[in-house]
Amino acid sequence: MKTYNNRAWFLILPVILAVAFSAILPLMTIVNYSVQDILSPTQHVFVGTEWFKMVMRDEELHGALYRQLIFSLSVLAIQIPLGILIALTMPADGWKASMSLVLIALPLLIPWNVVGTIWQIFGRGDIGLLGYGVNSMGVDYNYTGDSVDAWVTVLVMDIWHWTPLVVLLCYAGLRAIPDAYYQAARIDGASRWAVFRFIQLPKLRNVLMIAVLLRFMDSFMIYTEPFVLTGGGPGNATTFLSQYLTQKAVGQFDLGPAAAFSLIYFLIILLFCFVLYNWMQRVGTGDKK
Repeated sequence: MKTYNNRAWFLILPVILAVAFSAILPLMTIVNYSVQDILSPTQHVFVGTEWFKMVMRDEELHGALYRQLIFSLSVLAIQIPLGILIALTMPADGWKASMSLVLIALPLLIPWNVVGTIWQIFGRGDIGLLGYGVNSMGVDYNYTGDSVDAWVTVLVMDIWHWTPLVVLLCYAGLRAIPDAYYQAARIDGASRWAVFRFIQLPKLRNVLMIAVLLRFMDSFMIYTEPFVLTGGGPGNATTFLSQYLTQKAVGQFDLGPAAAFSLIYFLIILLFCFVLYNWMQRVGTGDKK
């Protein structure tokens, strides 16, 4: 009979305590706030699901959710194909490959607030290279006054900042494909498109699943870059869910509604990640009859 040493559980006790302190306890605090009206540090009134009902009827929340979904889906639709394309064109080995990886990874090293500041200057029509160049072509570009320009600028900024992550993941996935697959494809006379369709893309499925989930979660929680660049404006054009939550919790100090919205925000992210994960798991694995 095989025996087990249960004392090994003590080895992961520090991790359990760290997770409980950093995640579970704050989550329980949020749940507690979401069902109470905080009148003062010592006076709390139980309100049940009232805050959830109020938040779900909030039209500003609906607008922020709509903008957030459009933004996150646009990020995925552009960054994933672009990341694959760049990874396919990068050198496989040698000093050129090392140089390419270093150059590609540079945007990832820049802090989020610095990225917003860089693009704030870059997009200005008087001193910014992007703003001045676009205006010189006859396009009236002004991200501080036009909602479409502001939204597109935030999208392009995110693409510049985070597409390298997709590139690095796809590059690692491509380098992990055994050379025997390519040798067999050359013997069969397969075209480059056939190699990509039947060898590279299926082998990248797990890597792409990680890239999709990471980019979706991160884009769905974007806050610092648009806040620094546009402050959520003009109007509410670039006010996404995280900024809406911050306005509730910090700006208006509505702790009850902010806590309720935090839980809804958390569940929305979990739901979409679950849907994307299952969809990515089924892509290319359907039974052929």
